[in-house]
Amino acid sequence: MIHQNRQKELLSKLDDNALIIISTNPEQFRNGDVTFAFRPHSDFFYLTGFDEPEAVAVISRSHYAMFLRDKDPAREIWDGERLGLENASAALKLNKAFDIKTINNQLSQLINNNSVVYFDAKPCDFDTQITNLLAKYTIKSLKEPLHEMRLIKDESEIKTMQKAADISTIAHQHAMQYVTPGMLECELQSVFDAQFVKNKSEHAYTPIVAGGKNACILHYIKNNQVLIDGDLVLIDAGCEFDNYASDITRVFPVNGRFSDPQKSIYQIVLDAQLAAIECIKPGVSVHEPHKIACAIIQQGLESLGLLAPGEPLSKFYMHGTGHWLGMDVHDVGTYQHNKQHRLFEKGMVITVEPGIYIRKDDKINPIYNDIGIRIEDDVLVTETGHNVLTGNLIKTINDIEALMNKN
Repeated sequence: MIHQNRQKELLSKLDDNALIIISTNPEQFRNGDVTFAFRPHSDFFYLTGFDEPEAVAVISRSHYAMFLRDKDPAREIWDGERLGLENASAALKLNKAFDIKTINNQLSQLINNNSVVYFDAKPCDFDTQITNLLAKYTIKSLKEPLHEMRLIKDESEIKTMQKAADISTIAHQHAMQYVTPGMLECELQSVFDAQFVKNKSEHAYTPIVAGGKNACILHYIKNNQVLIDGDLVLIDAGCEFDNYASDITRVFPVNGRFSDPQKSIYQIVLDAQLAAIECIKPGVSVHEPHKIACAIIQQGLESLGLLAPGEPLSKFYMHGTGHWLGMDVHDVGTYQHNKQHRLFEKGMVITVEPGIYIRKDDKINPIYNDIGIRIEDDVLVTETGHNVLTGNLIKTINDIEALMNKN
């Protein structure tokens, strides 16, 4: 009943005569007639638990209906079994199941004259079709109330996110043990590919496997260069399990040993991350982790002579310290209320990921050139503090070197 309970909670936040219309993602073509693996729209799956394409849910206080594909023996030979209309009502606890092919004729019959219609159109042909069918109605957006619900994770969501974090933790540990100088970044990525598939999961986002100077490219995804002895490698990779994401970044030496300059920069980032995590608890501003991380990184870089006192930190640290995490890797939910930073609440999950990126620059000591470090963990806000979902993954210099050199 979890999805029905979510529907009831959402309806309680809307007009008395609210009628919700919500569609899933369309299938996306990769090339020719080949599609990418289908992934349901997060809002749709959150409310329905249904993971087939070509589906539209219609939800009100008195009725729950869905338009979906009917059984098709010929297509099922090629594409796999469909739930079908006959099975849908019982499986999804619907009042009525309709063939998606009839939506043009049937949708208006589900809308009363006094209904307040909630629908958010995605930029796709199918949602444009629905928008046209709703032309005579006043449409309101679901995003604010629905995304506020999604921001607070329930016990089942937390359990799923912990599973995703555990799978990703093992993959990162294996990568530390597998890496050797001379291999390609994509060869190291294959560790994650194998671990994720083995655990019936997939990448939550395109992984970053960045050796040496590539780690200073924040969204580097080519992953096709040779890993060089003496360089660091930054891996930002996390799996999606049952439509919930994990998001982890670790940095380690390709040859198993940090150089002294690498240690100096790494420790600043680690100190900043640990302090930023430590402040997280209900009632604390969501901006506080970033504020704390920036102060520590600023002080650390000034102590190494890489920044002059008061010089802008953005030269070496140019992104935020975290983002919401859930069904989407950059999950829904606002960071401010009434132009003020909102406060952490129990059930929120946020990443904490400070970094330092030093590109080749004649104005700095060249021993620090091309060092890119980011350390990222997934943090659940609990009733009295926090729980690091990815806390089993090592990140101190000593622990990383010990793991990489234990053989």
